[in-house]
Amino acid sequence: MEDFTPVSGLIGGLLIGLATALMMLLNGRIAGISGIVGGLLARNGSEVGWRAVFVVGLLLGAFIYMLVTGGALPVRVEASLPIMVVAGLLVGFGTRLGSGCTSGHGVSGIARFSKRSIAATLVFMGVAIITVFLIGHML
Repeated sequence: MEDFTPVSGLIGGLLIGLATALMMLLNGRIAGISGIVGGLLARNGSEVGWRAVFVVGLLLGAFIYMLVTGGALPVRVEASLPIMVVAGLLVGFGTRLGSGCTSGHGVSGIARFSKRSIAATLVFMGVAIITVFLIGHML
């Protein structure tokens, strides 16, 4: 674990928790990215504004990080483009099937002690563990 950075992880976690709490307190909404983006794409009249601002904020946050640190985090993607497309489609299908994504269920739902979100997050994590094992050790 050469890249273990507990301080930045703690700060990031606190910021995610703060953003989630503010979203619920100020907007009465769950901070679930798939639902926010899905609603933006559906163009639901009065809700487009805050959804667009939320997505722009996500992008600006990454841009500001790059300005402050002098560059993006080094990310190495070892999968081919077709695999990434299929994976993205499967994730999208899974978020619709599970009525939410890891941010909605895993962060907001668990914080609200939602039994459905706890079960969904356990399924997400279990399937992720099995998938990594199968791809890493069996294929």
